[in-house]
Amino acid sequence: MTSRSEDAVRQAVHELANEARLPSDLAGEALRRGRTLRRRRRAAASAGALATLVVLAVPYAWLRADPPAVVGGGAPGPSTSATVGPSASTAIGPEPVPSAEPAPGDDWARRVLTLPGGWVLAGASSTGTPSSTAYVLDRDSGRYHAVDRYEEVWAPPSGHVAAVVDYERPGEIGLLDLRTEAVRWVSTGPHIMTPHWSPDGRRLALTVLDKATGKLALGVLTAGGSYRVHPVDQKKYYCTDRCFFTWARDGRNVVLQQTDPTAPTSESQPHARRGVQLFSPDDGRPTRFLPVPGDPAGPWSWSPDGRLVVVKGQDGPRIVDVGNGKIVGTALADDDVWLENDRLLHRDRATNEMVLVDAEGRELVRRPLPPELDTLTLTIGPA
Repeated sequence: MTSRSEDAVRQAVHELANEARLPSDLAGEALRRGRTLRRRRRAAASAGALATLVVLAVPYAWLRADPPAVVGGGAPGPSTSATVGPSASTAIGPEPVPSAEPAPGDDWARRVLTLPGGWVLAGASSTGTPSSTAYVLDRDSGRYHAVDRYEEVWAPPSGHVAAVVDYERPGEIGLLDLRTEAVRWVSTGPHIMTPHWSPDGRRLALTVLDKATGKLALGVLTAGGSYRVHPVDQKKYYCTDRCFFTWARDGRNVVLQQTDPTAPTSESQPHARRGVQLFSPDDGRPTRFLPVPGDPAGPWSWSPDGRLVVVKGQDGPRIVDVGNGKIVGTALADDDVWLENDRLLHRDRATNEMVLVDAEGRELVRRPLPPELDTLTLTIGPA
C-alpha cells in the first residue's frame, strides 16, 4: 500500500527543481526536505482527520464516479453491458449481507493475521521520521518481528528478507534476514520514491538516480545482496510526476509509467499517461508497452487473469482494460489488492479495517486491524 512519505519527497524534489541549481545529492536533499515537510504536516494532521473521516465513511458505491466494472467475466463484449450500478441492483441479484469479523486480540503479533479473502498481512511498514515500530511476518515461525531501529522498513509479500532504510546511511539499503536478525548493507546509490518487492520477495525494484549520468535508472537488488543498475532512456521512455518502478503480477517484468507528451501538465492533478512500459529486471531491456492510462500501485493491482488493472488516474482510481486501455469502471482506492478476478481487498483508513468487496463493489466482509497498524503502510501477500 502507498507510502505517505512519497508525497513529501515528491514535493521536496519539485522545490529543488525550481531552484536555479542542480544539487549534487538530489535524493538526499529531497529526503531532508521531506522530513521537514512531514513534521509540518503532522501538526496539521489532527485538523484534517475529521474531514477525511467524513469522506471515507461514505459507502463504496457512492464514491464511484461511474458504475463499477463487472470483472469476473473479463473485458465486456460489444453487446454486453460493461458496468452495473446501484440502480441496477435488482438485475444482479439481492444485495449481499456483509459479515463483520472479530477484532484481533492484544497478542495478534504472535500468529499470522489472515485478512478477508484468505490473504495475509505480510508486514506493516514505518515510512518516515521519526521511526516507529514496524512489523514483518516471519513465515517460518508464524509470528511478526517488531522492528523499531529504522526510519523505513519494507516487508516482502513472501520470503524471509525485509528491506530497511537508515537515514544516517544515505545511498544504502539494508537487507534484514528474519531468521538471523542480521542486516546486510548494500550500496545502491540514492533512490527516490518507495522500494518495491517482487511478488515472490526475491528482488527489490528501486527507482534510482544513476551515479554516472544523474538520470533515472532501474535498480534491482536481490534478497541475497547482488545489485545491478539499468539506465533508462528518458527521452524514449518519457515519464514525469511521481515516476517509479514496480512489478507486474507475473514477477517477470517491472513497470514504468509513460507520460503523454501531448497533454497539458498541472501540479493540481496527476500528469496524463499514455500507458506503461514494461522492462526486464534481468537486463533492463524494454519488453512490452501497454496502453494503460494511469499508475498501477504494485503487482496486486493487476487482475489474476491479466485482463484488468487498477490504476491511479487523473480523476481518481480507475479499472482499466489492459488490452485496449479503456476505462471500464472505478475502484475505491488506487492501491486495491486484486485477490481473485471477482474479489478485491481494500483498507478503510477511517475505521482501520480491511474490507473485501465483489466485482460490483458490494461489501462482503469487514475485519478490524490492530490499533498498532493505524498509521503504518501495509504489505499484503498470499497465504
